[in-house]
Amino acid sequence: MIKILLFIKHHFGFLWNLIEAVNGWLVGILYGKLINRNLQLLLSKSYHEKFIYKKLNETDLPILQTFFGNQRPEQFQYFKPHEFTLSALQRLHRNQAFLMLGVFDGEKLIGYFFLRFFLNKKCFIGRIVDDNYQRQGVAKSMNEIMYQTIWQSGFRCLSTISKHNKSIVNFHQKGKNIRILKELPNDYLFVEIVKPEIAQTLQ
Repeated sequence: MIKILLFIKHHFGFLWNLIEAVNGWLVGILYGKLINRNLQLLLSKSYHEKFIYKKLNETDLPILQTFFGNQRPEQFQYFKPHEFTLSALQRLHRNQAFLMLGVFDGEKLIGYFFLRFFLNKKCFIGRIVDDNYQRQGVAKSMNEIMYQTIWQSGFRCLSTISKHNKSIVNFHQKGKNIRILKELPNDYLFVEIVKPEIAQTLQ
């Protein structure tokens, strides 16, 4: 199924947009209140004394587009979850199954992460942190918010990881919380990030 969805996404954009629209509508009706309640509870916690983690509003989208434009091209070698045009960001923001989140240092956006929920109780994640703010615990807090929102809402946490993205692969291997589900084309892995209590049974 994952290969089919990836093929549709990369070769039939109009069909992928339709699938996302229908999925977003149904996820919003069935799980929207639960997901957003769990997310807001997690965002309300103090994850960093300096940075603010919040759900992005429509007025934040031009700031997000500028953030993408200010990143080094190397940052997008393994981070290509969607288009970065303002119109694409606005379309995704309207989708109830796609939650866009940001990390702010005052007025400055320093990180972006997202949750993409699907009707089959699976959720895909992604994140990117500005070069100048890496290794300050930002990504770790992003992960905690994403993982707990997904697990507490009764979904499975999934991602695709390049075998060549050593930092991410080493991070998950060190935490021993990753389960490889399938090998994908172009040296990518389809993985599940599992709850700590489940991870212990896999060791």
